[in-house]
Amino acid sequence: MPPASSPLCLLRLSALGDVTHVVPLVRTLQQARPGVELHWVIDKAGHRLLEGLPGVAFHVYDKKSGLAGMRALRRGLPATGFAALLQMQVAFRANVLSAFIPARRRIGYDRARSKDLHGLFINERIPDRPGIHVLDAIGSFCEPLGLKQTAVSWDLATPADAHDWARAQWDDDGRPVLMISPCSSHVRRNWHADRYAALADHAAARGWRVVLCGGRSELERHTADAILAAMRAPALDLVGRDTLKQLPALLARARLLVTPDSGPMHIANAVGTKVLGLHAASNPARSGPYSDRRYCVDRYDDAARRFLRRPAADLKWGTKIEFDGVMDLVTVDDAIAAFERYVADHAG
Repeated sequence: MPPASSPLCLLRLSALGDVTHVVPLVRTLQQARPGVELHWVIDKAGHRLLEGLPGVAFHVYDKKSGLAGMRALRRGLPATGFAALLQMQVAFRANVLSAFIPARRRIGYDRARSKDLHGLFINERIPDRPGIHVLDAIGSFCEPLGLKQTAVSWDLATPADAHDWARAQWDDDGRPVLMISPCSSHVRRNWHADRYAALADHAAARGWRVVLCGGRSELERHTADAILAAMRAPALDLVGRDTLKQLPALLARARLLVTPDSGPMHIANAVGTKVLGLHAASNPARSGPYSDRRYCVDRYDDAARRFLRRPAADLKWGTKIEFDGVMDLVTVDDAIAAFERYVADHAG
């Protein structure tokens, strides 16, 4: 490991779940080398979530700015360069961007995870460990530096005023909160509004408060409206009302979050909220909530057999099964059973 005075650069632009997975690596580096100078090349959304993370200098790259933005980013980096670059993204744009970051050591993914000419932009690789969670793969980036990520800890630098905002959204009357974040960034991972509504009505009948959250996109607004229209019970609609800084505080007020494979899934996990994940298009063992997957619905193997004509065990690790209709495999009964597992586990 370079001395603490030798700066390190992390490159991970997106998505929100993945930048959340980088935070434990930051903690590992800081704990092993107090005072280490860390720089992180990140995109705008990730920066809005993590701005203020202690001990990290952020350099924001706008993915729409192309090569001009890459050159501008280079001018804003330390002139002396970095002892090492941790290149944690294999997409072609991120690979090209990494060429503008001066570093002697350029640590990237193992060959099995490499694509888009990743190997041309690095000179070292993390260990090849198939079958591990995305967070553990990201955590492996400290190993070429002589470290090991043995503990996973988060602190998303959520400010006090974000918690104040979240507390103001509803009075705590003792009812547990089922929060629904219905949309991911991949539309084929999303469940159906009427099925969310059926699960929400079941929870409400069991004495739970139902809260909807989400971003400002047209899809998220349309989906939330469809859920509300299909529900018999009332729900609190907070879709489009929070910022990315307020989102962790909002998720922390929930007892259980229902969501497909999405950024809010991983942010909720980071703040200690249990997740009822809805998985068919993606493998929860690879990209489900890291700390606790007991309440996830897992129809990934069913999806593999139906859409790819082979069992999930025969697929390359990380294969996405993003086909029209894949989330039809997740039934209301599946989700209610997962909800009831949570209730049984936390009775009393």
